[in-house]
Amino acid sequence: MTRMTVKKIPALKDNFMYLVVCNETKNAAIVDPVEPSRVLEVAKESGVTLNKVLTTHHHWDHAGGNAELFKRYQEDASLGQLAIYGGNDDRIPNLTNPVGQDDTLQIGNLKVRCISTPCHTTSHICYYIESAEDKVVFTGDTLFLAGCGRFFEGTPQQMYDALITKLSALPDDTKVYCGHEYALNNLRFGNTVEPNNEDVLKLLNIAKDADLDGRRAMVPSTIGQEKRTNVFMRVHESSVQKFVGKSDPLGTMQALRAAKDKF
Repeated sequence: MTRMTVKKIPALKDNFMYLVVCNETKNAAIVDPVEPSRVLEVAKESGVTLNKVLTTHHHWDHAGGNAELFKRYQEDASLGQLAIYGGNDDRIPNLTNPVGQDDTLQIGNLKVRCISTPCHTTSHICYYIESAEDKVVFTGDTLFLAGCGRFFEGTPQQMYDALITKLSALPDDTKVYCGHEYALNNLRFGNTVEPNNEDVLKLLNIAKDADLDGRRAMVPSTIGQEKRTNVFMRVHESSVQKFVGKSDPLGTMQALRAAKDKF
């Protein structure tokens, strides 16, 4: 038996929630529980004790279920105590445990390391877990399959630090569980930027042939796959720099995001 199970739970139009289970203790956490009733249903079906929320950022479609879920726990003593983790931000509802870069927490016997990735929002947090069999990272709206989040509250330098300095440093076989299913549009953009990138073209054809549920099956990606196919993680490549007419990675990051915003 592996030490960890990740259950992907589609939500809203194109969001993902994730139930993270320590198989040894049956303790669990939920990432971005925007649909609390569905979360509790899946936890019950899975036979786990859900006692932690991992919030990636304050936007409603990620943190909007925190208050309702917390209320359910207050009203039903049989559920136990619920701790809500997230960046130190008063816009995150019912935050009980603020976290920052390299803070750690436990899901049963699983150790979770927090990675601060401000840009999409100032307090965005990614959550990295490494077990003997698996490595996973929950990236919210910082890193998507073949894309990245908009720079709503931050700078190109911050997204560069998040994608290139921090997330790219994770092992290549780390599974990437992102916050939304945007694969088709992201890969179309990537194919426009790098038309000769065979890895992008292969994934694009898969995405074209799939309906929404099929594209959702493309998640998780891996860090290694993103380095090959995600133009925002390829800003050092001459082919990407040439597309935006830049010669430096940071300028390329800024111009690339501007181009994607208009795509």
